[in-house]
Amino acid sequence: MNTYELISSLKIKQQIGKLPNTISSISHNSRQVDDNSLFICISGFTVDGHNFVAEAVENGATCIVAEREVNLDTNKATLIIVPDTNKAIATLAATFYKHPSHNLTIYGVTGTNGKTTVTTIINHLLTDNELSTALIGTNGFQINKDIYSSSNNTTSDVLTNQHMLYEAKNQGVTHVAMEVSSHGLEQGRLWGIDFTVATFTNLSHEHLDYHGSMEEYAATKVQLFSSLAIQPNKQKIAVLNRDDNWYEYFQKRTPVQIVSYGIYEQADFRATAIKYYKDRTSFELLTPEGSFQVQTKLMGEFNVYNVLAAIASVYVKESIPLTDLVKSIEGTPTPPGRMEKLESSGNRHIYIDYAHTPDALTKAINSLLPFKQNKLIVVVGTGGDRDKSIRPLLAKAASVADYVILTINDPRHEDPNNILQDLENGMLHHQYTCLENRKEAIREAINYSSPNDIILIAGKGKEPYQIIKNKKVAHNDATIALECSNELFPNI
Repeated sequence: MNTYELISSLKIKQQIGKLPNTISSISHNSRQVDDNSLFICISGFTVDGHNFVAEAVENGATCIVAEREVNLDTNKATLIIVPDTNKAIATLAATFYKHPSHNLTIYGVTGTNGKTTVTTIINHLLTDNELSTALIGTNGFQINKDIYSSSNNTTSDVLTNQHMLYEAKNQGVTHVAMEVSSHGLEQGRLWGIDFTVATFTNLSHEHLDYHGSMEEYAATKVQLFSSLAIQPNKQKIAVLNRDDNWYEYFQKRTPVQIVSYGIYEQADFRATAIKYYKDRTSFELLTPEGSFQVQTKLMGEFNVYNVLAAIASVYVKESIPLTDLVKSIEGTPTPPGRMEKLESSGNRHIYIDYAHTPDALTKAINSLLPFKQNKLIVVVGTGGDRDKSIRPLLAKAASVADYVILTINDPRHEDPNNILQDLENGMLHHQYTCLENRKEAIREAINYSSPNDIILIAGKGKEPYQIIKNKKVAHNDATIALECSNELFPNI
């Protein structure tokens, strides 16, 4: 790309050296730089890109964007100094990839719980009605039904996001369903993306180690909605959960058309006459266009909210009849690791769920209680080096179960005993055990169980690894549960 065109929107404080005529790529990782690249220095929580300029130039960078002067041979690369490289990288990424979001209908879904499920349902509703789609979030990057990459974060960095949208547009995609995390919003990973529909699921205790308070957490989440009117080139719509305690907070800060959904409060899209079964949920959908009978394979009240959010989001933007959307809902698959029932031996009912907040765990347990015939056993853990205040609340939520195994999701650098002690402090009864090793915890749950017991393994969903210190160690709850079940009950 022409360098002058690329940097034309930057607020440049100083330029040292002659600009190269063209730039072949942009990177904030010095190891990923190649010939004729632009390297931008980002100061992260643990690493400062300004310290890796020499490596970037050695690997072929011909233009460096930084917040301060660095040791640089300007015969090899030009130095551009800007006030804020985090804002600069968003501008550069959008310009380099030719603002792909301007030509896409993008559904952004945010909230504490439900983001993955709602985006998955939106994606299914669109593809089932013959629209070309991309899905971006916790489970990676998917175009139509082809998976292109996995993801380490709910919301990727700003360069990756723009590149994914660029690739999607080039492959004929017209619609994108995208998870939007609070970290992504706070860190500017979504700057430069023009959202069409913003959907709010719910807000409950999470990430307070990062945000400090629920008020700050909400203020970060609401950025997705308050910024909808910045780009007036599209009709923008906000879809809000009328039953959530933070509804009015989001409503007052949303400058575009609002559509509501819910169960208990009057809403534009409302579920009533809900019936829960072992393998499905049914309800009557009340809408401005009349009432419709809905059947879904997804379990629990929280999934009724997820279905409502997805239907409302798609209907208010697309010209798809509600009868077609309701029909498509019947075929919506259960997202992997979201109340996923395993086909296991031993006549045990084993569920894998990503629930890692007190609210999500409570909802997951409540969705299973109506079908409890014998014992309910819950495996629950939390991560190291993260919000400690959430730990006793998770154990308290798990105490509804007959037997609880307290364990660890991702210990990182923290002493596992400290994590388990914090969890123990929240237990409301003594029918529990603590097992640091998550695989052993899963095995203990299955070994302790009897026929017709329900086992809920919560906290990691489909994640394929544990983070132990700085390493990712292979681990998958579902795989381990099936291995243990087959080993313990080989002939049942």
